Amino acid sequence: MHTEICDRLGIEFPIFAFTHCRDVVAAVTNAGGIGVLGAIAFTPEQLEVELTWIDEHVGDKPYGVDIVIPAKYEGMDEMDPDKLEAQIRGLVPAEHKEFAMKILADHHVPEIPEDERTSNGMIGWTAAHAAGLIDVALRHPNVKLIANALGTPPDDVIAKVQGAGLLIGALAGSVKHALNHKAAGLDFIICQGSEGGGHTGDVGSIVLWPEVIDAVYPTPVLAAGGVGSGRQMAAAMALGAQGVWSGTLWLTVEEADIPPKQMETYLAASSRDTVRSRSFTGKPCRMLRNDWTDAWEAEDTPDPLPMPLQMMVAIEAVSRGHRYPEQARDVNFNPCGQVIGRATTVRKAKDVVFSMVEEFIEASERLNIEVTA
Repeated sequence: MHTEICDRLGIEFPIFAFTHCRDVVAAVTNAGGIGVLGAIAFTPEQLEVELTWIDEHVGDKPYGVDIVIPAKYEGMDEMDPDKLEAQIRGLVPAEHKEFAMKILADHHVPEIPEDERTSNGMIGWTAAHAAGLIDVALRHPNVKLIANALGTPPDDVIAKVQGAGLLIGALAGSVKHALNHKAAGLDFIICQGSEGGGHTGDVGSIVLWPEVIDAVYPTPVLAAGGVGSGRQMAAAMALGAQGVWSGTLWLTVEEADIPPKQMETYLAASSRDTVRSRSFTGKPCRMLRNDWTDAWEAEDTPDPLPMPLQMMVAIEAVSRGHRYPEQARDVNFNPCGQVIGRATTVRKAKDVVFSMVEEFIEASERLNIEVTA
């Protein structure tokens, strides 16, 4: 179970836990895996607060930070976040804004009072925003890796991160994307099959993992998409992965900062309740199917816009969903993979880690069978 990437990062188990909750990062890291904080929703100032808190709760143990810099997006040459936001807002058709507001109104999701609004127009899906987050991450010595959730990071970002002594990797949903990552000199590749939550391609994990592992050897590959148990982890590593990257698994742990009604939705979901939809981000993203995703797929409705324009349309829905999770239950943004069907109870994050390790060992021992002629 202990692989080369464990030694490079100084971790006990090659279990990578992607999460937006700092408590989950700390719990998984302290249990011997490595938590990776999704930073897209934070300003640099907010991220500084989150990472300082994590530092105080993990001692000298390592953790990671996940950013989002798509390979291509509208306005990608603009590096001033404020100018980029104004530019993007000007490209969003009124028809799309009106359609989104109608969905929220039809579901009686309250508006956020103007005097209680926080800034929610941040363009998180850009190099302009990610640059500030990376600067913050590099100031924290316990941060040992940076992962990019979409596309190969720009050359200057790769050089900056590696120059600071950190590992940098990126998600890939195809062999082509993985080869681009290798050519750019990334330290590891996260290979995510279509079952995974968030942005995915259309090829299943059991097919995609070995294709990518063979194509990019000897670059380490972490298997993602459909990993929710030690048995699935054993399968991934039997195919040549050096570890597993999981996200959905941590949505229903005790430490997750998930509102009760949203947690109920996750716990009740089956593996057949997800859909790949462009309705929130503009790129195919696996999430729980609901009235919002159905509305954007209906005939005679606007087609989702490319990234990051669609997120500028959907940001009001995301903001109201965070503020009023019970009222927004049927239109909320619930990114998760098909393995959500295994998440039927709330457990402590450390117990999830330890059960994965035990099940991995049991599965590996079952494979140790005698072969006779």
